[in-house]
Parts: sequence; C-alpha cells; structure tokens
Amino acid sequence: SVSRTSPSLSFVPACLPPHPVEVEELQRFVSNSKKLFVMTGAGISTESGIPDYRSEGVGLYARTDRRPIQHAEFIRSASARQRYWARNFVGWPQFSSHQPNTAHLVLRDWEKLGKLHWLVTQNVDALHTKAGSQRMTELHGCTHRVFCLACGDQILRSELQEHFEALNPTWKAEAFGMAPDGDVFLTDEQVHDFQVPACRKCGGILKPDVTFFGDTVSQEKVRFVHQRLAESDSMLVAGSSMQVYSGYRFALAARDKKLPIAVLNIGPTRLDHFVSLKLNSRCGELLPLIV
Repeated sequence: SVSRTSPSLSFVPACLPPHPVEVEELQRFVSNSKKLFVMTGAGISTESGIPDYRSEGVGLYARTDRRPIQHAEFIRSASARQRYWARNFVGWPQFSSHQPNTAHLVLRDWEKLGKLHWLVTQNVDALHTKAGSQRMTELHGCTHRVFCLACGDQILRSELQEHFEALNPTWKAEAFGMAPDGDVFLTDEQVHDFQVPACRKCGGILKPDVTFFGDTVSQEKVRFVHQRLAESDSMLVAGSSMQVYSGYRFALAARDKKLPIAVLNIGPTRLDHFVSLKLNSRCGELLPLIV
C-alpha cells in the first residue's frame, strides 16, 4: 500500500478511504453491466504523480496563475511555439517516465475479462497505453506523438527530443514545477535562445498530437466514440470533473439513452445532479476492490 505522504500522492486531493457501502454500490453497478463504457480524466493520473488542472488546493489552477497554451496562440506565434517547446523539452524526461498506477491496471484487467467494452481517456499522458489497454480512444490525443501541421508527417516525441538536443547542445534551464501536460515553468529569458526544429520532410511547423485548449476534437473521432457508447449498457466516469465539453457531451448522450452512470471523483462534477451513483474516493483505492 502507498502511504498518504508518498510523493506520488502530492497532487491528489485529501479524501476519506472508501466506505464499505460505497464499495458495495460500485460493485453492484459494475456487476450489473455487461458492456461498460469508461471515461477517465486527470484524476486517474494524479496518483502517478501527474498534477491535474482543477482539483481543490493541489490542481495547477489552485497552485499557480499559469494557464495551458491556447491552440490559436500556438498556431500564429513563433515565440509562443518557442516557449512551449522549450518548457516541454525540459519537462519531457520526467513526464515521459511516469508509470501507470493501480487504477490504470484495473481497467486494463476489466478489458481482458470482457467487462469493459470501451475506454475513452481525456488524458494525453499515454498511461493507459503503458498499462496495456487496447479498446481505447485518446480523446485529446497524446503527447508521445508529434505531427507536422503542413504535411501531416508523424514522429515520436522521443525522436523529437533528440532533434532538440542536437540543435541546443549548450542550452540549459532549470525548471520550476510541472503542469499536467508535461510543461514546466521557465522565464522568458531562459527560453530566448532555444532553437525549435522544423519538419524534416517539408519544413513545416511541428505540433504535439494533442487537442490544445480552444481547439476541437475531430468529428470523425467524436462519431466513433458515440458509436462505442451506443453499443454499451452503462457508463463509469473515473477521475474527471467533466468540466470540458468534449468529454461532457458523452455523459449527456448516456443520460439521453437512459444508461446508468456512475462517477468516481474526488470533489464535485458537472454530472452530479443526474448520475445514478457518485463516489468521492481515489480511483486507485476504490477500483481494485471491485471484482
């Protein structure tokens, strides 16, 4: 067991251990489901040491005045891209080393047992992939992939790290704190001399394969997820307040289909007024208790 003072829980809001009644209620919910649709958010990865944005007291918005980069700013501003990639370059070794926690592994096991029909994650950290989940959609993409905005060529983020190192052999910067997408905090002075590579095929702009704030998820992906939801008989939301509409729309669709919906999240969510079951526990503490 992991102690509550463990560094891996420093971004997890305080909460009581699961009550036996809660365990029983979630067990009944999962047992009654034959084709479970699961949606996860940042709250499932906080136990792996990755901060989220909105958690009370420990989320990025509570601890700092920093905000994630906006899609339009990244597209139009070379200096914004330079700042983003410099901070991302410094944070990448730590961010990419995070490993799945118990909750990720439990959901992988549910898939293997045929209980979990489809998993949709709003996270961009690749932890479900590392855990071995396969019946899965990364709703907002993944930071481990990079693509060219001009020609569409894709490369691994780890490969881009080598390009950064080759272009910036003497550049060094000390980071202060990490954001949920692997970003770290650097000053404008630190970023000033950082060199950003262009696409090796066409010289275009490189962007992480993620949906930045202010951008939209492709209609093709949205349709695909709606199809998986239509095949399901219940929905479990794990570790998300569902404040972002790109995920919230699927909960609304589940409600309209009159599917049972359970939410496992520390703190209030956008769904609390219409779900069948709301549980205020750590994902990695409650999910392993369900058989």
